Amino acid sequence: MSVFDTLESEVRSYCRAWPAVFDRARGSRLTDEGGRTYLDFFAGAGALNYGHNNPVLKRALLGYLDDDGITHGLDMATTAKRAFLETFQNLVLSPRGLSYKVMFPGPTGTNAVEAALKLARKATGRTTVVSFTHSFHGMTLGALAVTGNARKRGGAGLPLAHAAVMPYEGYLDAGPSGHRWFERLLSDPGSGLDHPAAVIVETVQGEGGVNTARPEWLRALAELCVRHDMLLIVDDVQMGCGRTGGFFSFEEAGIVPDIVTLSKSISGYGLPMALCLFRPELDLWEPGEHNGTFRGNNPAFVTATAALDAYWADRQTEKETLAGGEQVEEALCVLARRLGDAVAGHRGRGLVWGVEFTEPAHAARTCRRAFERGLLLETSGPYGEVVKLLPPLTTTSEDLDEGLRILARSALDTR
Repeated sequence: MSVFDTLESEVRSYCRAWPAVFDRARGSRLTDEGGRTYLDFFAGAGALNYGHNNPVLKRALLGYLDDDGITHGLDMATTAKRAFLETFQNLVLSPRGLSYKVMFPGPTGTNAVEAALKLARKATGRTTVVSFTHSFHGMTLGALAVTGNARKRGGAGLPLAHAAVMPYEGYLDAGPSGHRWFERLLSDPGSGLDHPAAVIVETVQGEGGVNTARPEWLRALAELCVRHDMLLIVDDVQMGCGRTGGFFSFEEAGIVPDIVTLSKSISGYGLPMALCLFRPELDLWEPGEHNGTFRGNNPAFVTATAALDAYWADRQTEKETLAGGEQVEEALCVLARRLGDAVAGHRGRGLVWGVEFTEPAHAARTCRRAFERGLLLETSGPYGEVVKLLPPLTTTSEDLDEGLRILARSALDTR
């Protein structure tokens, strides 16, 4: 029995799927303590969009630490925070015509979501927040209340209130706009739906099974929010920072959410960091009304700034991500034809893709066999029926091809 078995809590999960003790990592590959390398199509659940130990980011971090830069800063003004804010304004917000205020909540995605929910309720004076089937927004109580997964919700240990669920795109035949049921409830004073403060949505539901929303569906949702005086929150914790192509996943739809949450790859290096962005008129917080001890993770500000400078000064990262997505989609089309009825479909955007298997057990077997062959994959979806591909955006075409070949062999071998 290892110390992981004897001392660490039973709550651990990923290590059960990948029974190795990892020691080093660089780019798209990890190495275990025995020297075996693994190609990573997981990328820290989307926290490593620029790969492991990205050399550009690492140099910036090591230089900052070597100069005794501020590590822990709460919300104090620091040179590292100033550099990040200026760079974020110049390379991300201004080129997209966005005038958001920037809030540093606690350094996790779920804390950014909690801040967004609190702010929406404070700004509107209403309590109900609408989310969607198969959604995932975090593991704290407020975020769980707007999460769809029953197993995760069950861990709350108490009723999850002040939320309502609507069908995500494709869940029901909801009319041309995709929101017929939602609009009917909003328009009917006898529906029992309290006037919502906000709607929270993922443009691609990663944990929910890589369900993608069409731009038309997202635009219709944004218009619905305007007509019925509801704030629109886009949870871009996993799908932001270039995962779908553009820096924000909602850019393709041409919408401007009222509130946006970012985390995971915003630091670029896997260091904890999160942002809550919102329209200036929503900045109604009293000083300290939402705070956290580690909201001022200055080393994360340093690597975040380096990542923006290196990857978002032009459109090259977006172009390369979209090209990689085309390569993945082409390979998955071939795999789907070879597997026939064993696959129910595949879908994705940019460099997030999912293969839905007819039998969830087949998806699990595929991931196990892929690990044996040196590829890290995970399943998602309500039944674990989807094999999710989430490689770093910096993965080379050759490494993508290698991983896709391993995936195909593993799926075919385990039918």
